[in-house]
Amino acid sequence: MENKISPAKSGIMIGVLFGIIMILEFVIMYVIGMKSLVNSSFGIIVNLLNYMVLPILFISLGCGNYKKNINNGFITFGECLKVGIAITFIAAFIYAAFNIIFNLLFPEFINEMVAISKETMIQKNPNMTSKEVEMGIAMMKKFMNPFIVFPVTIAMYSFFGLIYSLIIGAFLKNENPQSV
Repeated sequence: MENKISPAKSGIMIGVLFGIIMILEFVIMYVIGMKSLVNSSFGIIVNLLNYMVLPILFISLGCGNYKKNINNGFITFGECLKVGIAITFIAAFIYAAFNIIFNLLFPEFINEMVAISKETMIQKNPNMTSKEVEMGIAMMKKFMNPFIVFPVTIAMYSFFGLIYSLIIGAFLKNENPQSV
């Protein structure tokens, strides 16, 4: 019997690479200084990279690799979904785990982000009352809880992986006529 690699397993290394790249982006932003980057075009570019460009790139690479190198030039729509979701799930798991560890090692980071967010909220809406600002900050702190950050990050990236995999799968699918 032939020992075949599953679509999900084929995406492991690409998912790890994607997760490491997101970590490096985060570390670079932290070293440069979050305050100067949060409301800048650099912050917008990083978000576009993490939520659009990189997932599409890595899912395309993963599906293309599976199709070309593992499955003899064939890939089904379902295999594209498995590869794409596996890649984004693994990347999100790595990134979320890093984020939690980082926040435990550098607890002042959360305080910095809260201060930056508070300042930004007041700048964008100077008519906000202090009670409204505090409610916004309290909500933000709830979402910085590791028990919320971890599953939400994984769910969000997996959802984007599903959507992008559907699109990429529509273009790349090439089913093996002998398997039907």
